[in-house]
Amino acid sequence: MKDIFSKHKTKLIIGLVIVTVLAAAFFWGGNYPKSGYDAAAGTVSTESVSLTSSPSVLPETSQEPDTTSAPVTGEPASLPETTQTAQPSGQPDATAQPAEETAEPSPSATTGSVAPGSERYSESQGMQIAPETGKDKYKTDSVPEGKPIPVEPEDAVKTDKAMTCTLSVRCDTILNNIELLDKDKWELVPEDGVIFATTTVIFYEGESVLNILQREMKRAGIHMEFSNVPMYNSAYIEGINNLYEFDVGELSGWMYKVNDWFPNYGCSRYQLKQGDVVEWVYTCDLGKDVGGYYAVGGS
Repeated sequence: MKDIFSKHKTKLIIGLVIVTVLAAAFFWGGNYPKSGYDAAAGTVSTESVSLTSSPSVLPETSQEPDTTSAPVTGEPASLPETTQTAQPSGQPDATAQPAEETAEPSPSATTGSVAPGSERYSESQGMQIAPETGKDKYKTDSVPEGKPIPVEPEDAVKTDKAMTCTLSVRCDTILNNIELLDKDKWELVPEDGVIFATTTVIFYEGESVLNILQREMKRAGIHMEFSNVPMYNSAYIEGINNLYEFDVGELSGWMYKVNDWFPNYGCSRYQLKQGDVVEWVYTCDLGKDVGGYYAVGGS
């Protein structure tokens, strides 16, 4: 045995040196199991993941929708203002009211200051006025003495009794402010500003100003668009002949008047009477240019 060792001593020493060199190379080369590696499972532990890398390489966090932002309301985006008005064109009980109550800044007609005794008059005619607000449940101010109180559409009793009234639609105020209107719409404005000339039309007992406007515009082939506003229990006229509110500035829109009075409630709540004169006019200045400024809170 000694002879064999002596005989192969040199080879054994050389082999031992080679093994030592290889082991050192393996160790310093970093090929040994590290603490973050589970040799048995073959997985890397989470502790071994470096968090010092740039944010751009980190996975993005998915954000869930914030269900608490933006309350959902059933009201149209274009709600008229809160003071009950005869909308700027007989729209819903829209009015130029305090900003907090305004569902939308549109030129809606309102009564402005209430004449002494008007609340008593309105109540005697069947209008229910809340003492603390001076308005009814649909935010409508009391009406001037001698003027008709609003009739809720659901309470209207319609018959086949035919009557007549006159109806007209005009937008001549736009002619003085044509530079504010989109040029693509200039052709929609008649040279004299008359969209629907004064015409005697038939209506039936119990019908409203909205009813005749719908029927006659359809009959004449004139575009008309409106929306129902539950807050005011009325309709809001958004556009006629493709001319809409705000088309000629933020104070522009449609208003209506009956017998030279701009009602302070929406056109679907104004019940017609024989011989009424109904006029729809476009205002570019919240009623000032059509004689209805008082109706939107002016004096």
